[in-house]
Amino acid sequence: MTQTSKAIRISRTGGPEVLELVDVEVGEPDPGEARVRQHAVGINYIDVYFRSGHYPQALPAGAGMEGAGVVEAIGAGVTEVQVGDRVAYAGRPTGAYAQLRNMPAAILVRLPDSIDFETGAAMMLQGLTVQYLLNRTYKVKAGDTILFHAAAGGVGLIACQWARAIGAKLIGTVGSDEKGQLALAAGAAHVINYNRENFVERVLALTDGAKVPVVYDSIGADTFIGSLDCLQPLGMMVSFGSASGPVPPFSLQELASRGSLFITRPTLFSYAAKRADLEAMAAELFAMVASGKVKIDINQRYPLAEAARAHAELEARKTTGSSILLP
Repeated sequence: MTQTSKAIRISRTGGPEVLELVDVEVGEPDPGEARVRQHAVGINYIDVYFRSGHYPQALPAGAGMEGAGVVEAIGAGVTEVQVGDRVAYAGRPTGAYAQLRNMPAAILVRLPDSIDFETGAAMMLQGLTVQYLLNRTYKVKAGDTILFHAAAGGVGLIACQWARAIGAKLIGTVGSDEKGQLALAAGAAHVINYNRENFVERVLALTDGAKVPVVYDSIGADTFIGSLDCLQPLGMMVSFGSASGPVPPFSLQELASRGSLFITRPTLFSYAAKRADLEAMAAELFAMVASGKVKIDINQRYPLAEAARAHAELEARKTTGSSILLP
């Protein structure tokens, strides 16, 4: 049976204005798919990359990669979920900005009853990102001091709490004193307002010149070289986003001259590509949230029809914590 759903579609790349609210027809799920009635949808900076064309995709296309809702139907061969399951997800294909969608069942995980749909939609991409960053890309241990850029963003606030929970000291960079207070309240040991302070000099001072073993950088062009300057010899540079623009080409000698540094450009979708890994990552995230050690701060809620405004405010760095669309 075909149903009509409101959804955001992109027919050309560009600014927030290319996000169009349209009616789409949603039929029965194909083999391997599930039809999900969405109660809430997450908004993430990666959505901007797809909308702007920074991450290419075939057009026309949907928007959004994260949501939570209830399974209404399943296609042939689906074993991951059943009709009636409460589920959440983060992953491709894009198309989360919708009331109803058919999607690969393999990226859906069952959402515990203790976690509401809004939290589920807001936490999956950002929470799973923190899970792999702090546990697998570089295994942060109790007593470590780490540098995390954009500490008051959705990923950053989760990272502040997660680091505190495992006994690590997180130095967070922020763009305002207000955002600094949010990061400190979430568990950051120190904050650096990069609009008033040189973050490299502050990291050196805070670590008595020792620097840090790992830097997590989602800012990109504006912070890249400074981030390298904050690393100890044999340290790990984790470049997982480019909010200020892509990292420009650089010589590998930049890594050698600073003490044989390591660098990686990880993505959630590589870390969660295997179903067993996805389920283990989600279970750890759900446990952290259910225990209260990590709280998901949803500080912006928008109607589905106002997706363009949501993107404009996200790009202007007017948002803190997590943002969601309500279909």
